[in-house]
Amino acid sequence: MSYTTQIKEEISKNMGSKSEMIAELSGYIRNNGHYTSNGFQLTTENPIICERIEKQLEVLYEVKIKKEIKDSLNFSKKDLFVLTIEEKTSFILTDIGYQDEQGNYLERPPQYIVGANEEIRAYLKGVFLSSGSINDPKTSRYHMELLIEESTEAVFVQKLLNLFDLNVKILTRDKGYMLYIKEADKISDYLKLIKANNAVLYFENQRIYRNKKNQANRLNNCEQANIDKVVATATAQLDDITIIEENLGTSLLDEKTQEALEYRKKYPEASLKELSEIITIETGSPITKSGLNHRFRKIKELATRFKELDKK
Repeated sequence: MSYTTQIKEEISKNMGSKSEMIAELSGYIRNNGHYTSNGFQLTTENPIICERIEKQLEVLYEVKIKKEIKDSLNFSKKDLFVLTIEEKTSFILTDIGYQDEQGNYLERPPQYIVGANEEIRAYLKGVFLSSGSINDPKTSRYHMELLIEESTEAVFVQKLLNLFDLNVKILTRDKGYMLYIKEADKISDYLKLIKANNAVLYFENQRIYRNKKNQANRLNNCEQANIDKVVATATAQLDDITIIEENLGTSLLDEKTQEALEYRKKYPEASLKELSEIITIETGSPITKSGLNHRFRKIKELATRFKELDKK
């Protein structure tokens, strides 16, 4: 079962108040329903949503709707449930804000449908049940989207969502408009908004896991970068030492710098910090990383002079 299906089934368990049911039906039907020669039809591949719509229409309007099961045309191997409203059609569609009393489609539902916070949440839940999806945070990037056909409806839904500071963006698609969220914290807020509490817990657990994994990767990358830096520094110092020894120039260095030279040869993979600690322990003469670095600068300067002489 996909993460989106889990969310839709979770939020389908609670019916809500009468006004919430009307708002939810409005959000669902305005983004799913259409007139056909047989009546007003709704379609879904989810049997839970199918049962929910049937029950809501029965509770609110005391009607039975016709249900047919057809083969899905999108190769999903799921049955397609086709619901047809044949009774009180005009009254129902007017009451849920799909059309006016003359049967004209309304570009946005009446204010009473989404006049309060709970009704707005219910309307947005209906829109999600109709056309929403959210990527599983365990397997993919963070992404929530709603696919809406009508431009006025898309803008209206975007405004409702952004009342809750969700930063919803909108893109034009071939068959309508896509509203989307890519920020993890905003998707989590959206799930709370439609009351998908179990989905929120799963989402946040996966988010924490991914953050820890990314942090571990960053630490490993930093550690590897530090190792590479140590190796590069030690290699350059050994190259300088080789040049000095090939030119019999070791005696030109002072005693302390010669000591650093010998310890670098003895411990070629040690970092400057490690090498300074080794010298301090083995010689009994404290030397800091900065002091040791100063000695290697002298070695580098002498090696550079020899290289310049070789060029002449």
